[in-house]
Formats: sequence, structure tokens, C-alpha cells
Amino acid sequence: MHDSTRCLREEHQVILKVLECFEIVLRQARHTGIVLRDAFEPFVEFFRDFADRCHHCKEEDRLFPCLERCGMPREHGPIAMMLHEHQLGRTHVRTIAAALPAASDGDSSAVQRVLEEGASFLDLLRHHIMKEDHILFPMADEMIAGPERIQLEGAYAQADGQEVNRAALSRCRTLADELCSRHGVALRQGPEQASG
Repeated sequence: MHDSTRCLREEHQVILKVLECFEIVLRQARHTGIVLRDAFEPFVEFFRDFADRCHHCKEEDRLFPCLERCGMPREHGPIAMMLHEHQLGRTHVRTIAAALPAASDGDSSAVQRVLEEGASFLDLLRHHIMKEDHILFPMADEMIAGPERIQLEGAYAQADGQEVNRAALSRCRTLADELCSRHGVALRQGPEQASG
């Protein structure tokens, strides 16, 4: 069960834990009016390297083309919506990263930009993951079977095995653990992992 999306669901659990930490940091910054570069930069790194480069590339370059071959259109419907939201997420993270230096120097408009973009990104990614886990992935698990599923599993493994991705995955999993430890977020096991 879930063979065509298992690794993506498991990565979602890691991302959701880091989003909990991000929410804590955003709340603290909103309360104090201070954006600390050192507090936000690890999140920018994680969202760029893990959520986008390693995770989204598996969806965009492996899962979505497989779904197209199985008959799901790319131009409209779930794939089009997910691609659009990936782009929105990239824009939010890019804007946060660009505003961080000025925000950490006390520029009030930059502080506001980091807080607003951060809140929008948090909301976007949580809803995005919910839609994938509860709508797109169940459809994928129904549609992708047999040789297509085996090929897709191999494509995921190949993506993770690329040297640049392997290093990023290792670093970002460590970073996720560090962030959760620092902000008191339980390193709970996701339901997909628990069910084996």
C-alpha cells in the first residue's frame, strides 16, 4: 500500500515537523519585532534543499510524469495545482532570504516582509501537503501499478542516490533534528512510517 508515494509521504512528515519549528520562530519574531538572521537561515536552507530540491524534484521529475503517462492531465487538475503551489513556495522562500539581511539589521519593512512571507509560506505548505497526502497521493496509488510502480520506485532511489542530493538529504535530516530539538518539537513518527 502507498508504494508509489510512500517515500514522499515520509518526507512530508519531516517537512511538517520543521514547519512547526518555523511557526515557533515566526511567533517569537512577531512578538519581539526582531528577526534574527541566525534563527531564520537554517529554515531557508532546509526549505530550499530538502523540501524543494530533494522532495519537489521527486514529484515534478518522477511522480507527475508517471501520472501523465497513466492519463492524468498536466495542464489542469491536481498536477497543475501542485506545480503552481511549488512555484509560489519558491517565491516565498526567495523573498524571505532576500529580506533577511536588512531585517536582521532592524529594517522594519524588511522585518514585516519576512513575517508576512513566512506566514504565507507556512500556510501554503501545510495546505499543499494536506492536498497531496489526502487527494493526489491516493489517486496516484490507485493509478500507478505494476511495471510503472516499480520503475517509479527506482526513479526515487536514483534521485536520492545522486551525490548532490545524497549530501543535501543527509544535511537536512540532521538540520531537521537540530531544529526540532532546539524548539521543543517532538520527533514523532509519522502514521505512514508507523504502519510499516
